[in-house]
Amino acid sequence: MAPQSRNVLQSLLKDALAEIPPGRSIWVALSGGLDSSLLLTLAAAVCQQASRPLRAIHINHGLQAAAATFEEHCNTLCERLDVPLTVVNVAVDAQGEGVEGAARSARYAAFFATIPVGNTLWLAQHQDDQAETFLLAALRGSGTRGLASMPYRRDAEGVTLVRPWLTMRRVSLEAAAQSLDLTWCEDPTNTDLNFDRNRLRHSVLPAIETRWPDAAGALAQSARHAGEADQLLVEYAGQELQTLLSGNRSIGAAALSARSRPRQRLLVRTLCQQLSLPTPPQKRLESLLDQLKAKPDAEVCVEWPGAQARVWRQRLYLIAPLETLPPWQASWDGLALLKTPTGPLGWQVALSQSSSQPRSQLCSQLRSQLLRVTWRQGGEVIQLPKRGRRDLKRLLQEVDMPPWEREQLVVIMQADACIGVIDPLGTLLWQAEGFVFSRLSPPV
Repeated sequence: MAPQSRNVLQSLLKDALAEIPPGRSIWVALSGGLDSSLLLTLAAAVCQQASRPLRAIHINHGLQAAAATFEEHCNTLCERLDVPLTVVNVAVDAQGEGVEGAARSARYAAFFATIPVGNTLWLAQHQDDQAETFLLAALRGSGTRGLASMPYRRDAEGVTLVRPWLTMRRVSLEAAAQSLDLTWCEDPTNTDLNFDRNRLRHSVLPAIETRWPDAAGALAQSARHAGEADQLLVEYAGQELQTLLSGNRSIGAAALSARSRPRQRLLVRTLCQQLSLPTPPQKRLESLLDQLKAKPDAEVCVEWPGAQARVWRQRLYLIAPLETLPPWQASWDGLALLKTPTGPLGWQVALSQSSSQPRSQLCSQLRSQLLRVTWRQGGEVIQLPKRGRRDLKRLLQEVDMPPWEREQLVVIMQADACIGVIDPLGTLLWQAEGFVFSRLSPPV
């Protein structure tokens, strides 16, 4: 069984390697345990044969005394295989999501911060891991997305995550490792039944398999079905959202509330996914949907970690949490790159050439009095081409800009006159008559 298992595992790695464009590096997430040590060993042979670059990354969570032993083992293994190793030390904050969840969050954040965009990360999870993940999701009352468990492939933050062995039982990995006389580190916490996954692995799944021997395979198959169903729902919801969205910014609250409650949930979750925002917990989502029919003057705001929902003028907005802006203003010559508390301004300003004066004289005239740049304070007036003097407040009402975005506007003032308005995304909204704003070229 051992040689056969090793051949199948290598074949799966070759298939995964064939999907990676030439010139891209492959990384292996190396914990030091049996699964990842075997993955790196077989990946080294496969990549060497194909002349493809391979690297390893080890995340040291610092949660146990054995952490140094794991790191030492990873160094030794990588030196023997001639694979470059990157070690990242992380701090795990267990508040809110527990040790297991917090360690996972810290680990993936380290992956994305370290691995260059465009590269691929191989992970050693297998079918038994998938079955455990499915059961954990079911016990938490998850929907199709949670029950889908771990995908074979996922693109996140420019990195492609691939689990080549997701269809393989752990017994196959053990047989292959033993045939290679492979050494690895045993995590001392793996037998601690206080951890949910360990309890499933050592107590629940073995009991299930005494009656249903192929339980792990069946549970993994259910996860695949859930993944397909979730993908279909996302596709259908994405198409429907196109009919509801206004400028990719908001959904009509009345149109959304006219749908069935399950459909409302799906559309909100899908929009969160499209906007790269975390989906709301069940209770927060229900609270939000209950307030879709609030009075027009009601200030609806429902928050959850990493996102918030607001209903304004009968429209639903999903946004990242708003941060309180510090008091700020700056003097500016209109030419140099200006940094604001929310990032570079990205614009420069000059006088228009409508005047008969030479351009150099116009620029000198503009620079003779430094501009003042600050957050919108209220009461600003701007002289618009062919429209005359306009209150900025009235202009913002005309374009239906939500109040929370108005507070983050940057205004450029010359004395008491507003000559330009820039929104939080860096878009120039208005420029005063006689002035020309142009984008600054990004630094090379």
